[in-house]
Amino acid sequence: MNSNITDGLNFLSKFNFKRAWNAGRVVRSYITSRWLGGSSVKGMPISISIEPTTSCNLRCPECPSGLRSFTRPTGMLPDDLFKKVINELQDTLMYLLFYFQGEPYLHKSFLDLVKYASDRKIYTATSTNAHYLNDEMARKTVESGLDRLIVSIDGTTQETYQSYRVGGRLHKVVEGTKNIIRWKKELKSKTPHVIFQFLVVRPNEHQIEDVKKMATELGVDEVGFKTAQIYDYENGSDLIPTIDKYSRYKNNGDGTFSIKNKLLDHCWKMWHSSVITWDGKVIPCCFDKDAHYRMGDLQKFSFKEVWEGDTYRKFRQAIVKSRSKIEMCQNCTEGTKVWA
Repeated sequence: MNSNITDGLNFLSKFNFKRAWNAGRVVRSYITSRWLGGSSVKGMPISISIEPTTSCNLRCPECPSGLRSFTRPTGMLPDDLFKKVINELQDTLMYLLFYFQGEPYLHKSFLDLVKYASDRKIYTATSTNAHYLNDEMARKTVESGLDRLIVSIDGTTQETYQSYRVGGRLHKVVEGTKNIIRWKKELKSKTPHVIFQFLVVRPNEHQIEDVKKMATELGVDEVGFKTAQIYDYENGSDLIPTIDKYSRYKNNGDGTFSIKNKLLDHCWKMWHSSVITWDGKVIPCCFDKDAHYRMGDLQKFSFKEVWEGDTYRKFRQAIVKSRSKIEMCQNCTEGTKVWA
């Protein structure tokens, strides 16, 4: 069976009546808000991202972890905080991404947390630079029940790879991927679904076909080509691809660039998903990397209190009223293609 079909069926297997009913309520409340311009939300989030750590072993440009440029506190997710969140959301949550900033495998209990969620039939995913997937860690990853493993591989030669993944070693990525795929076979496991994520930037755009070939040779399930978010894009950047398909930005022909998509006054993410930082701050989405827009603190309140609280309601209302006035949204890709 096609690996993408297998992955899709695996995701559907997580559905039950409570989760389906909750998802229906969320969708209905979003549609209603679009029609009426309101900010009410019914149901709990279908998906959340939770941050195991802000620490990272690499120094990628355009990344606060890599640049060590956070203004917010940095650290590791407490196990008890994670379990508190999962215990509250397990009946309605369908998708859990163990990633926001940082390298998840630097968290010493990371795979124990994955198993905790997997045991509750939540679809689990993570994104990694794969430098820590030695034989033992690869076996434990497969045994944890992780459903999806996104491996960042932004080049097929060391020279190209390290031009963005500063401090990284391509052979470690390849070795880690091989370890995962071997242990899937050894343990006769269909998971995790392994994705090569190729962030297309100008230095690596010539290797798009090469990474497809590499993925096939290694037995990777899928290759995803991701467009890059550039913080200071207006006057151009050496990272903006020349291939228009893989760029979020339009060349205006006068040396300046602009975002391709129109900034519409709505955002599906505000109704169906949320992001939780390592220290329990709830923020609207992954574009708020420094956690400026804090909806609440899970060290003090339940997730439901934050999700339905006045701060979140006012933020959703601000999105509906005039999204362009929210700084975080001004470089947002909601409504355009992130995956090309």
